[in-house]
Amino acid sequence: MTEDARWLDETEARAWLGYRRMFLLLNREVARDLAQECGLSEADYDVLSNLSGAPGASIRLTTLAAHLKWSKSRLSHQLTRMQQRGLISRQEHPSDGRGAVIVLTGEGLRTIEEAAPGHVASVRRHFIDLLTPRELAAFGDIAWTVVDRLDEAARETS
Repeated sequence: MTEDARWLDETEARAWLGYRRMFLLLNREVARDLAQECGLSEADYDVLSNLSGAPGASIRLTTLAAHLKWSKSRLSHQLTRMQQRGLISRQEHPSDGRGAVIVLTGEGLRTIEEAAPGHVASVRRHFIDLLTPRELAAFGDIAWTVVDRLDEAARETS
């Protein structure tokens, strides 16, 4: 143990431990709802929702991996499983034969369109509707402050 560690005070510890507990419980509940209601994993939903929101319902594999903060290997394994189920297809990039483009199939689009209303209802039930508008605005500000700083730090180290 180092003597110069900046230990968390009571307020800091409450915030940190509350966040950790909330993260685990919230993810568990939303993931359970997603699996029960439409048979999708969180990873499936993350990929499908990103593809459905991309221009042309397609995105480069490297861009998707960076956006999801996943390794290319993890994403590749996930995409293989989704491709076997007919949710996505892989194509060569039209101008760069070395790069793959991930494309949402008709089945993938139907799946995300059917899953989205239940997923949003779950997010509302377990998170959004539990907070006041003021708390929600503060939470958003806090979350994006942390995300922006961590993204900046990651860019500086790469």
